[in-house]
Amino acid sequence: MDYFSRSPIVHHFEPEPFTDEELTILAMSADCEAPIDGNAVPWNWGFGFERSLLPDWYMPRPIASGRGKGTKLVVGTLVAGLLIIGAFGLCITSGFLSLA
Repeated sequence: MDYFSRSPIVHHFEPEPFTDEELTILAMSADCEAPIDGNAVPWNWGFGFERSLLPDWYMPRPIASGRGKGTKLVVGTLVAGLLIIGAFGLCITSGFLSLA
């Protein structure tokens, strides 16, 4: 599926770019107390926005991936080792085993 076909914008066109003066005039003339339309979508949907109101560069979608048995075994061994070291009242913060 094409990236732009998921956009809620029906007709794609290349508008003329705004100048800084035009953007300033539009910003200064906008009503800051006006309510936001419930059907409003981000103005640049499709350019960093994927089914989210936050852009992907700001908060990417979570990606779940399964871990193998080897990874789980290594993590479990490390956690168990740290718990055993703590249970005996020892400290390994600096990388060397010492009394706490």
